[in-house]
Amino acid sequence: MNKLSKSALSFSVLILLAACGSGTTTMTDRTEKPCGDSPRCVSTQDHRETFSIAPFQLAENVSIDDIERVALSMPRAKTGVKESNYLRIEYTSKIMRFVDDMELKIKDGWLLLRSESRIGYSDFGVNRKRAEALRSKLIEAGLVVQS
Repeated sequence: MNKLSKSALSFSVLILLAACGSGTTTMTDRTEKPCGDSPRCVSTQDHRETFSIAPFQLAENVSIDDIERVALSMPRAKTGVKESNYLRIEYTSKIMRFVDDMELKIKDGWLLLRSESRIGYSDFGVNRKRAEALRSKLIEAGLVVQS
């Protein structure tokens, strides 16, 4: 095996090991915190253009159960944590099994959202696309007011 093949094999093994991690249950609520500096996160609470996503105004009497039902209708989703007004949904990529955490919190008639890839520098816009897809589904379900 040549040096390049060994390097490629080592890199592949590292990626697979990183992607095979099980769900985390110790993550704290980060919905009101801005994203870090790597472009793998979007948030309704971050005002920097790269990371900002428009707020979600909730319709009346929306519960975290309603939000969860819609969020789980998206591909490869599972509930990581659910509390009275907070929800963390884990989305797993199809091929490499990378996990993204979408955190959702109901606060004062708004849905706070923070979605971030657990590893890597960039997510190539996946979290933003997923958050906007969730917005569309929530609007369709009558849970979010279209702005």
